[in-house]
Amino acid sequence: MNTKLHSFVLAALLFAGLPLASSSAQVGVSITVAPPELVVVEQPPCPVDGYLWTPGYWAYADGGYYWVPGFWGAPPEVGLLWTPPYWGFADGVYVFNDGYWGPSVGFYGGINYGYGYFGSGYYGGQWAGNVFRYNTAVTQVNTTVIHNTFVDRTVLSKQATGSRASFNGPGGVKAEATAEEKAAANARHVPATSEQVSRQQAASKNPDLQASVNHGHPNVAAIKSLDQNAQKAQGTEKGKASSEKLANKPGNAAKVEATPKKEGAEESRAAERKRAEARSGKATPPAKEGENATGRRRGMNEKAATSRRAESAVPRQAAPGARGEASAAPQGKGKPAKPEQTPSGPH
Repeated sequence: MNTKLHSFVLAALLFAGLPLASSSAQVGVSITVAPPELVVVEQPPCPVDGYLWTPGYWAYADGGYYWVPGFWGAPPEVGLLWTPPYWGFADGVYVFNDGYWGPSVGFYGGINYGYGYFGSGYYGGQWAGNVFRYNTAVTQVNTTVIHNTFVDRTVLSKQATGSRASFNGPGGVKAEATAEEKAAANARHVPATSEQVSRQQAASKNPDLQASVNHGHPNVAAIKSLDQNAQKAQGTEKGKASSEKLANKPGNAAKVEATPKKEGAEESRAAERKRAEARSGKATPPAKEGENATGRRRGMNEKAATSRRAESAVPRQAAPGARGEASAAPQGKGKPAKPEQTPSGPH
């Protein structure tokens, strides 16, 4: 399969009628073989309020075309809508135009991806402030968790064609960008989210999603397998982020730092006790260490109490020459001691 690399895809701009400024949405790769027709799949209900549907498409790698299944995912910002990628044919090559997020939906080749992406614009729902409201006439949601819904069946007439062609140009869908879509191409863009990029990379590694294996018709089991692996990876990332966030809290960091210090102090005290026991020739069994320590403290307290009682039983004698007290004198009458003088006068 012949693959041509270009720094800028001018052919896509010519057939689509887009200004050169929109080339930021193009990928510099072109193929000489047309992509398979779009895969008909049943849209699963939206599982989380605020998620948007990004339809499936055919991407290309060294092994050829492979199918990237659509899925419900969170937009990078509130108020943004998804412009799906598409293939365009001009000058004998098929050029891939990457998708992007923006405040309005741009040109995606007139490809009818279904479920609100009918070839131009998006009719599966709309933003109302910070809340996304789903049009259940064309998209499926889990109504047990999502209640921001409305029904507008008039949009069913917006479907461009019944064609399943996955590219724009001769032999595919014939459509040109409107003035609004050209303006959207020049507006601020946000690239595909990390979840979208990871999903495309995972699909490229799944043999069952390659057109050379499934002949343009990937089975349901292959799509479910990709969804399950994506959910596991997403759960792992959330768990890792939660653990890092918990570990980075100041209180937890202080606890982690304080624990080794406490353990080190306890080990030092235990080592000191062992050295003292070694010097005395006595070894205290670890199981009774606390009991022996309590007994030693009780014995010391009893000795101190006995000593105090003995001291109180012996009559105190005044020291000779002490001021304010009578000295030891012969029996008989003696003169009383003079009161002690202080700087402020007698007591």
